[in-house]
Amino acid sequence: MNPGIDSIGMNVSSIPTKKVGSSVESKQNFANVLKGAVDSLNKIQIESDKKTEALASGNIDDLHDVMITAQKASITLETTVQIQKKVIDAYNEIMRMQV
Repeated sequence: MNPGIDSIGMNVSSIPTKKVGSSVESKQNFANVLKGAVDSLNKIQIESDKKTEALASGNIDDLHDVMITAQKASITLETTVQIQKKVIDAYNEIMRMQV
C-alpha cells in the first residue's frame, strides 16, 4: 500500500460527519485535516525531488528506488487533485440546492 495515499485517505476519512460542536470548531478541524493532507503531499514531493537530484549527481545508484519514489509522488498528487475535484463538485451541488 502507498503510505502517501494512505495518509491522505486517513486525513479525509477523519473529517467528522456529525456536528462536533461549534461551527468554528468544525471549520478549524476541517482546515487542520486539509493542511495535514497538503503537508503529507509536500513531504512526498520533496523526498522525490531529493532522490532525483541525488541520482543526477551520482550520489545514489539505485534507480529503482528513485523511480518508485517518483511514481509514489505522482500517484499521490493525482489522488489529491481528484479529491479536490470531488470536493469542488460537492460544494457546487450544495450551492445549487440552496438556490
